Amino acid sequence: MRIGIGIGQEVIGQADGLDKLVAETKQADAEGFATAWFVNARGIDAMTAAALCGPVTTQIELGTSVVPIYSRHPLYMAQQALTTQAATNGRFVLGLGLSHPAVVEGMLGLTRDRPLAYMEEYLRVLQPLIASGSVEFSGERFRVNGAIAFENRTACPIMLAALGPRMLELAGRETAGTIIWAAGLKALRDYVVPRINEAASNLGRPAPRIVAGLAIAVVSDVSEARVAADRVFARLVRPPSYRAMLDREGANGFGEVAIVGDADGVAEQLLRFGEVGVTDILAVPFPVAAEGPDVMHRSREVLAQLGRGKLAGSWA
Repeated sequence: MRIGIGIGQEVIGQADGLDKLVAETKQADAEGFATAWFVNARGIDAMTAAALCGPVTTQIELGTSVVPIYSRHPLYMAQQALTTQAATNGRFVLGLGLSHPAVVEGMLGLTRDRPLAYMEEYLRVLQPLIASGSVEFSGERFRVNGAIAFENRTACPIMLAALGPRMLELAGRETAGTIIWAAGLKALRDYVVPRINEAASNLGRPAPRIVAGLAIAVVSDVSEARVAADRVFARLVRPPSYRAMLDREGANGFGEVAIVGDADGVAEQLLRFGEVGVTDILAVPFPVAAEGPDVMHRSREVLAQLGRGKLAGSWA
């Protein structure tokens, strides 16, 4: 299981400047994190940030978590993704999602009708463009005849933020895997992992990547940390899809699925995710006021050590 890190304060609801994002990604590369994940919300564009971080990093994979598909036509999504892949020297992962009605309808003023069907057609345009650079497609939503051509174009993996059952099946059938947020161990073990793996297996596809986004804090006071997680991530219980995932876990609030404890306790909890089939951790350190100003740095340090296999002897 690989340990990746969420980049930037926007993952906890605050905005960062571009220079800070680049510096944080360079640090994550030096620390040995497997992947740096860029959120695409109301701040800096995630693919632009990844492209700028490509030339100043050497090994770390750079991914989006996630770009809403309604924000870009699939031809231009492919164009930007392939450009980002080139800028990162082949280390880019395109994470896509449907976003939520409050964003698509409330902010963008678009119609979010039959979102699964929209994603299915979107992929039928996007995937050939990513794979071969051209597409001819005529469907209900899209009619596209186009090409993308530049030197040294290479394909990048596509992953879906999949919370509903049919989206998980689509991710397993058509993409490299899923990026999950607001899911605890039970929901991943009993719902996410078997559903996406079965969809891939039925078509003879390789086992998909399953990236679990987890709020993490290395602390001495577990109860206080769970209260802090509820406060920091309060907005994540509002969208129905996140609320449904918490319900699958049997959790009343986000704090109940946060990974909190001392360094060994956090390591032991994360190990269980690997045991149920999670392939990647997208770690989001969060502040706990009672633990002092260094808690996020301490959490990040422990996570980096875990990723390098230097904390717990049983870690793999």
